[in-house]
Amino acid sequence: MPLNRRKFLKKSAATGAGVAVAGAAAAPATAAETAKGPGPAKRYSFTVMGTTDLHGNIFNWDYFKDTEYTDAKGNAKGLARIATLVEQVREEKGRRNTLLLDAGDTIQGTPLTYYYAKVDPITAEGGPVHPMAQAMNAIGYDAVALGNHEFNYGIETLRAFEEQCDFPLLGANAVDAKTLRPAFPPYFMKTFKVPGLPPVKVAVLGLTNPGIAIWDKAYVQGKLAFPGLVEQAAKWVPKLRSMGADVVVVSAHSGSSGTSSWGDQLPYVENAAADVARQVPGIDAILVGHAHVEIEELLVTNEKTGRTVVLSEPLCYAERLTLFDFELVFRKGRWHVESVRASLRNSNTVEDHPYIGRLLDDEHAKVVAYVNQVVGTATETLTTVDARYRDAPIIDLITKVQEDVVRAALAGTEHAALPVLAQASPFSRTSEIPAGDVTIRDLSGLYVYDNTLVAKLMTGAQLRAYLEYSAEYFVRTAAGAPVDVDKLTNAGGRPDYNYDYVSGLTYDIDIAQPAGSRIRNLRHGGAPLDDAQRFVLAVNNYRANGGGAFPHVASAPELWAESTEIRTRIAEWVTAKGVLDPKDFASEDWKLTRDGTPVF
Repeated sequence: MPLNRRKFLKKSAATGAGVAVAGAAAAPATAAETAKGPGPAKRYSFTVMGTTDLHGNIFNWDYFKDTEYTDAKGNAKGLARIATLVEQVREEKGRRNTLLLDAGDTIQGTPLTYYYAKVDPITAEGGPVHPMAQAMNAIGYDAVALGNHEFNYGIETLRAFEEQCDFPLLGANAVDAKTLRPAFPPYFMKTFKVPGLPPVKVAVLGLTNPGIAIWDKAYVQGKLAFPGLVEQAAKWVPKLRSMGADVVVVSAHSGSSGTSSWGDQLPYVENAAADVARQVPGIDAILVGHAHVEIEELLVTNEKTGRTVVLSEPLCYAERLTLFDFELVFRKGRWHVESVRASLRNSNTVEDHPYIGRLLDDEHAKVVAYVNQVVGTATETLTTVDARYRDAPIIDLITKVQEDVVRAALAGTEHAALPVLAQASPFSRTSEIPAGDVTIRDLSGLYVYDNTLVAKLMTGAQLRAYLEYSAEYFVRTAAGAPVDVDKLTNAGGRPDYNYDYVSGLTYDIDIAQPAGSRIRNLRHGGAPLDDAQRFVLAVNNYRANGGGAFPHVASAPELWAESTEIRTRIAEWVTAKGVLDPKDFASEDWKLTRDGTPVF
């Protein structure tokens, strides 16, 4: 039978839904378990399955567009598809020969996860069981590493989710800030029985991202600390081996590139999975997460042992399932890993598992109804289609809301008279607020992250440097050269969310000039910007805490902060206005030029 009945059954009794079907019957012994002659088997095969960066995707549904999810590559997503793939693998391999892991970022990313964190929160007394806990319990996950986005709603929400899960949330490098002892289970141990031979012990070490200390500082500062992945793996892998682990698998919420997005603010590497493989002996395979890229199989040689470590990163949103196929041989009284191969299975090859649909249809329907609430009327269509290279009114809406919220918050304080500026990024290239009725769904599609608002005190000189850094996003393009808007941006691989508008100033970005010398005609109130003048910058918490490594902002004095999402503030602003008219928020603050001539 397909999915797993675990202790979660009693937790879900209040919903009236039982959690699923009993575990699979024991499969016949595989060929690898059968000796090639008389006597017990000398070999054993098992499979570790893995997902990562699920971000609250249970169904193949786009809540922002209110329709089935689709993309240009034909991908499908959602845990309901993963459930079908997992069932297939268990039938092929024998359930007793499989292990199912995830590498983090589970409870943030869709209106569904927002709804059960903020609208009908799992932290409320008698509150609901999180849909992600229900789905992952039903599928039968064995262990899940913590991702950085697990902390976005605060520690209380994370702990409530943890309590609802039938699997451990692993984080060997998530430690108590005072004692430096693990705040979450560092590892999980699974024993596979082998007829006639000692069992195979598989240890799973969970590692999360040190960037949590920056990105969610408001929640974790003074409570939790996040040492580097290499340092903690070097501490724990020998312990796991001494505990009898025959195989060590790492589930790491950390990409493989060796890069960081926070500059030199932390002594640790953000995307350190390959470094862990290279520098820490005793690891056989690493399930990689965080980077949202697809890596079927990456082979890394450990510098100390010369052994190959196999890495794999399945595509995010449950679009892929990684399979690590292990072959072990028993000799000289112990098990040895003979080979590891990684492969991927695609969610677009299967349909949703019907049980997951029955289990969570009600929760899905509640969220669909919520995001389709009408909160106002737009006088014209607003879109982000060209917002990354033109000053688009739809981004001005974000900065206007942020300015208004911060001005109101600082009223009556010593900083009330300072000019308020605001930053915002073109997160999406496809967001649209159509003319006519405006829904929560429309506004959520504009601001897809659960960021909150912070007010920082900055000088004119610091803002000039901030804008120069932002302008590095554009590819240097000589005056008179053809302009291809598809090749104009994302210089050096910088993502769209690390390009900022700053409202309240006017300026040109001369893309014919080298990076660092592009901001021209920078003015405030019609006059050249005074480097010594003080301003309040309304900025999202990701940027305020150092995300993107923008200069000065992380160290700037913080005047005010709140826990209400910017997305919610936008919905409140539109609801209060009733009518969404660009004349109330749009302004042309910046433009691209080449040697003083506008590009467009």
